[in-house]
Amino acid sequence: MNETGRDFEIGRNVRMIEWLKTELVSGLAQIYKEMPKGRDEAIASALARVMMYCYLLGKRLNISFAKLEATVERKARLHAEEGHELEEWYQDLSTLMAHLEARRTK
Repeated sequence: MNETGRDFEIGRNVRMIEWLKTELVSGLAQIYKEMPKGRDEAIASALARVMMYCYLLGKRLNISFAKLEATVERKARLHAEEGHELEEWYQDLSTLMAHLEARRTK
C-alpha cells in the first residue's frame, strides 16, 4: 500500500473510532431513557448496542474480542476478590465469570 493509501486508511480508521465513541455515548443515553419506562426489550436492546460497540471499538483499537473478554473476566474476578458490593450482595460477578467461562469452554 502506498503512502496515500495508508493515510486514507488511517483517516478512515480515526473517523470510525470517533463514530463508535459517539455510538457508545448514544447507547448509554438510550439506556437511561428506557430504564424509567421499564420495557425489558428496549433496555436489552440498548445494552446490547453498547456491548456491540465496545467490542467493535476494541477491534478498531487492535484489541481482539478474546482479549477483551479475558480482560472483563479478570476484572470481574479481581472485583469479586476485593469484595465489591455487586459480589457481596448479589454474587453478580461470580455469575458473570461463570457465564464467560461456560462460553469459552463450549
